[in-house]
Amino acid sequence: MVMDNNSSILLLCLLLLLLLLHAAFSVIASDIVHDDDSTPKKPGCENQFVLVKVQTWVNDIEDAEFVGVGARFGRTIVSKEKNARYTRLVLSDPRNCCSPPKKKIAGDVIMVDRGDCTFIKKARTAQAANASAILIINNQKELYKMVCDPDETDLNIHIPAVMLPLDAGTRLEKMLMSTSSVSVQLYSPRRPTVDVAEVFLWLIAVLTIFCASYWSAWGGREAAIEQDKLLKDASDDVPNIKNAGVSGVVNMSMTAAVLFVVIASCFLFMVYKLMSSWFLEVLVVLFCIGGAEGLQTCLVALLSRWFKHASESYIKVPFFGAFSYLTLAVSPFCITFAILWAVYRNASFAWIGQDILGVALIITVLQIVHVPNLKVGTVLLSCAFVYDLFWVFVSPKLFRESVMIVVARGDRSGEDGIPMLLKFPRILDPWGGYSIIGFGDILLPGMLVAFSLRYDWLSNKKLANGYFLWAMIAYGFGLLITYVALNLMNGHGQPALIYIVPFTLGTLLTLGWKRGEVMVLWKRGEAERVCPHIRLQHSGELGHDER
Repeated sequence: MVMDNNSSILLLCLLLLLLLLHAAFSVIASDIVHDDDSTPKKPGCENQFVLVKVQTWVNDIEDAEFVGVGARFGRTIVSKEKNARYTRLVLSDPRNCCSPPKKKIAGDVIMVDRGDCTFIKKARTAQAANASAILIINNQKELYKMVCDPDETDLNIHIPAVMLPLDAGTRLEKMLMSTSSVSVQLYSPRRPTVDVAEVFLWLIAVLTIFCASYWSAWGGREAAIEQDKLLKDASDDVPNIKNAGVSGVVNMSMTAAVLFVVIASCFLFMVYKLMSSWFLEVLVVLFCIGGAEGLQTCLVALLSRWFKHASESYIKVPFFGAFSYLTLAVSPFCITFAILWAVYRNASFAWIGQDILGVALIITVLQIVHVPNLKVGTVLLSCAFVYDLFWVFVSPKLFRESVMIVVARGDRSGEDGIPMLLKFPRILDPWGGYSIIGFGDILLPGMLVAFSLRYDWLSNKKLANGYFLWAMIAYGFGLLITYVALNLMNGHGQPALIYIVPFTLGTLLTLGWKRGEVMVLWKRGEAERVCPHIRLQHSGELGHDER
């Protein structure tokens, strides 16, 4: 393991990661509010809520496309664009459409304002005036799920009803006022059964933990070998050397594991309250610093095998301390890479740079921050489980919205969301957008998985009868179940750790109990290796090392 143990930037990187909020999955293409669980379906009001594309033409020239949401009532909207009717758009008069329009409508799509009467009455009035569909403009930027009044009895609506956000309505009104003809097409394309983006994100998450675990275990084994050499050379000073920690590695304690949730919750709430364009810029700067440091650490470790002399030759830099020549050579590239990502982060290809910086950052932290035993790992993941559960499912009862999902999407920032997550474009999805996974959903279970491999190597366990293989399978399966739940929940944000933690933690606890090694894993873990000539054996007992 190669690392310059002098970087103040690395400490900032660690601080950033320990305060990380692990954003929930979010695949909602547009902001849709209104809890309709209390509104049961009934005949004439039983449509599934679907996103609707509203393609416009101005004077027969294709123009902007807007996204709305279909109502619980009315005729279902066609899914294929080729089957969608090309229809003229007119503005209602009166605007609320609570009374019959003053102008004659001949099969046109009518645009009306929300308010003054129920959605059903507006749709019934538009239908009676011979409109072919009704577009209801919300008085807010969000989309509202249009449901039926519980006391409504006349639900004989045969035209489609779609709600559009306020900004879309403002733009459509300008089109109608400034041009002679505006036409629209309404259709609701179906999403593919399997999101390719989710498959790639699953692979990225699994491979990130796999690589980080092997790097962490390799570093742990090299440190153990080095410690053996030091102990053999200074056998009369065993106690002092035995207690020496591995340079550049931080062992997490139980107190730190509990504090993580408290500090992360405070940080998440602060981001939620301060979410704005300027605060997002601060997060972008922090992410760039951490990402550049992580990328530099990974590249130096990789290149040091070919440029050993440069990695072991150091030069003192004023105010910063000693750096290897290899670090100085790699740093400009990493800094430039992070800056270019920040400049072009809103471009369509920026997700590639964000994922590279994010993966490098996660791998770096996983080989620096160690879970020393299963007890600390259990406390950490159990607290993270509660953290995810509270900020996704309980917070809406306190703040009227899911705090974590709002922060993950960057709803109040006017931007595309926080950078502390991995994202992948939905290539085959007609709605576009990105599938995302938060850093914490990889980082936190990754600490436990990396611990399992370090334990296997220090106890000389083979892959089949060790813990790492099963921990990796458990993580991959838990993440897969998360994606299944995400799709079953119609794209509502899901906290990944409520699925991943039971699989990973449960697997290690069950295997340890079955093999009679649970107390070794629980209390001592990596610390079981207590002197230079003693190793953990497969049974969990102590035996003599022949080296």
